[in-house]
Amino acid sequence: MIEIGKYNELRILSKTEAGLNLTDGDKLVVLPYQYVPKNAEIGDNVNVFVYIQKDGRLTGTTQKAYAEVGDFAFLKVVSDGDDGIFMDLGIDKDVYVPTKEQKRPMQKGYKYVVYLYLDENSDRLLASSKLYDFVEEEDFDFEEGDEVSLLITEETDLGFNAIINNTYIGLLYHNEVFDNIQIGDQRKGWIKKIRVEGKIDLTLQPSGYGHILDSKEMMLAELKKSGGVIELGDKSSPEEIYHRFQISKSAFKKTIGSLYKERLIVLSDDSIRLLTDEDAE
Repeated sequence: MIEIGKYNELRILSKTEAGLNLTDGDKLVVLPYQYVPKNAEIGDNVNVFVYIQKDGRLTGTTQKAYAEVGDFAFLKVVSDGDDGIFMDLGIDKDVYVPTKEQKRPMQKGYKYVVYLYLDENSDRLLASSKLYDFVEEEDFDFEEGDEVSLLITEETDLGFNAIINNTYIGLLYHNEVFDNIQIGDQRKGWIKKIRVEGKIDLTLQPSGYGHILDSKEMMLAELKKSGGVIELGDKSSPEEIYHRFQISKSAFKKTIGSLYKERLIVLSDDSIRLLTDEDAE
């Protein structure tokens, strides 16, 4: 079955004036000659993105689309249309966003996170910036502490909303962010907490004992590379710590605390130092 708005592996059936006829054994898709791979022959299979033309014809392209139906993506508005706007999808076919599917008015030249879907009646490829209409709110396929992929969607008073694994939505609180985050960024994150009401708290830092072990090795390596002293300590700001180590202040304190208990470092308010033989005496 051909999936419109997605990539399909189709067989080359015949040649026409408009291009190659491709088939899944049931329907036909026209692949214009400018997108036909070199040395393609009748009977070969090609991987094409399929969409519907205004006249209802199924058309394919070997261009690389930024997203497929069912994806959340950060796209740019390229033109205005009747009661809506068009966004660049990376192929010759732009995706239409009806005005009613815009969370707030979308302007030409700006980029927005949208969800791609098919019109129920026409199978036309559409997009919407009303993201909450398309995210799953239960049956999570992850647990607290799991690593996930994030797409930053918007900044709020509390922090940054982010799409999780292209399916769910969660929140990165401002106090969890020490880096320069932008809307549309794709980041690696972790599930910090799944609340009783189904809301998801996120973090950009892994947690747990395994993470502390990794941080300890990194910290010792940095100390040796820095001549045994690093000018950061318990009184240092979260931003200073993140800039140097890309970990939160909480993770930093756990790491240096563990190293101190093992008698590997000496601590002060504004620095950490490798323990020397003189210190041991």
